[in-house]
Amino acid sequence: MGDIAKSALGGAWTVLVGWLLPTALNVCLFVVAVWPSLGRGWSATSWSAGVTPLSVGVLSVSVLLGLALSALQNPLYRVLEGYAFWPSAFVAYGCARRGRAKDDLQDRLTLMRLEREEQENRLATDDLARLTALRAHPRIERAARKDRRRTAVQRALLRERLARYPVDPAQLAPTRLGNAIRRLEEYGYDRFRLDTQVMWNELTGNAPDQVRRQVDLARANVDFFVALVVGHCAVVLCAAAALTTAHPDVPLLLVAVVLPGVLIPVWYRAAVSATDEWAAAVRALVNSGRKPLAESLGLRLPGELADERRMWALVSKMSRLPYHERAAALDPFREKPPESRHK
Repeated sequence: MGDIAKSALGGAWTVLVGWLLPTALNVCLFVVAVWPSLGRGWSATSWSAGVTPLSVGVLSVSVLLGLALSALQNPLYRVLEGYAFWPSAFVAYGCARRGRAKDDLQDRLTLMRLEREEQENRLATDDLARLTALRAHPRIERAARKDRRRTAVQRALLRERLARYPVDPAQLAPTRLGNAIRRLEEYGYDRFRLDTQVMWNELTGNAPDQVRRQVDLARANVDFFVALVVGHCAVVLCAAAALTTAHPDVPLLLVAVVLPGVLIPVWYRAAVSATDEWAAAVRALVNSGRKPLAESLGLRLPGELADERRMWALVSKMSRLPYHERAAALDPFREKPPESRHK
């Protein structure tokens, strides 16, 4: 009973922090800045009813909208990641732009490394041509002039930005958030050929409780900023529409348009940065959850990494595709019954 209560409270906490709290902030902003202009009679009646009924109404609406956003989180994420409702031309342009940004970060870091080796007289002959080519690149050299003035900590932040991209160029998404999330989705497959998108429920069901809890809490931080972005967009649209009413409070509505409009990019970048903790939690989930997952599936974790990658590739295919005779290649990794071991 205690475990059930802990699980319920943990799930309620992530919903509260990730969706209900930011929704309440957006509802309060709407009530203060937009609601008075939508209808003088409605707003006057609401404010004259007293603080307590108004607070109850705001709380009730916040809870209902927060729960609705939580239920719709997958479509909301897909829009912000660039997977849903994006024209194909925009997707292609975004992927190309993000690809150039990733390549530029790699080149800038490579240039700093080669210049450091040159100063220490450790530059290999093969790297000399690479160093010359990077210095001749106008865009890289322009950024390098700023990079040379950076401290070691600031240079580490460049590596952090590069780590927010997936390893495989074919996995690039058209938005920053899409790439930041895609890198944690591809981690298991890139390292071990374990498709975490297919095996997510099995993996989280067998992982240690603390690791699974870390994943939920880390995602709640990203949910918080995503909910702020979505809510601010709704407030801006409502405020813009309220400007066309009969008696708008123009200064207040302009604040409701400008202030959230300025904050939307800030919350979006905060959501991208918050994926770092999420990615670390998923990495821990994959690293520590593979062995219990294999045991729960009746498999033995091979001692060789190449064999393990082959095993997880077969498991992922078997879970994703209809059964085929080639799945028998998984037999060498299966645990044998006790009587078979003594034969």
